[in-house]
Amino acid sequence: MLQDVRDYQILFLGLFLILGISTRDWTFHPQFILVSLVTCLLTQWILSSIILPTTKINIRSPLITSLGISLLLRSDQWTTIVLAATTAIGSKFVFQVRDKHFFNPANFGIVTALSLTSDAWVSPGQWGEEWWYGLLFVGGGSMILNKVGRWDTTAAFLGVYSLLEALRNLWLGWTCDVYLHRLASGSLLLFALFMVTDPRSIPNTTTGRILWSALIALVTFILRNYFYLPTAVFWALFSLAPLTTVIDVLWFSPQFSWSGIGDKK
Repeated sequence: MLQDVRDYQILFLGLFLILGISTRDWTFHPQFILVSLVTCLLTQWILSSIILPTTKINIRSPLITSLGISLLLRSDQWTTIVLAATTAIGSKFVFQVRDKHFFNPANFGIVTALSLTSDAWVSPGQWGEEWWYGLLFVGGGSMILNKVGRWDTTAAFLGVYSLLEALRNLWLGWTCDVYLHRLASGSLLLFALFMVTDPRSIPNTTTGRILWSALIALVTFILRNYFYLPTAVFWALFSLAPLTTVIDVLWFSPQFSWSGIGDKK
């Protein structure tokens, strides 16, 4: 058995990355995985040495961040990957309240690259619609969420988002196939199972997490259907991330901490 929940997350994200490269026709530069990995680890080491010199250097968090960036972000320039990885790790040390960062690192890096460069993109449909991908994502994500105890976040996000899409589909008189097509996205499942559930950057209480996830689903629905933004989920999470600090004040609960690990970031 692995010693830390994050070890399972690293394992599954790594397997998904290998699966995607070997079975999907991605516009992808395999060497950029190494660029993302090295940049994340190096940035983590430098900032930890400067800001938290007495704390054990954490390598699990930058590994997870680098895998998330590699799975979702596409670019033709290695400098764009460096920008995404650097800002992703840096966001943990800069944007925090009461020793808790409120931006998901990988999401922050992806949005930064999309905003500041002209050669970065995310392909929400890169996984296609094969049902077995969904089963793999749900299986891997379920194991991790069961250990971390953050099923409420995923359930609230997917529940609200799927309900809104169902109501819109019904209102427009579309067939069920259209509705299923809107939900059959591997990237959406990866987001719901591995990104919006990061216990170190989401609200601490169950009530707060459910409210926060429901709002992210609502904003995602609006951005996707009325502003036609294919990367709506990432912008929704980015825009509502600071709300975590307010929710933690309204519904106080001790912060989540990874058991058995001495690192803070």
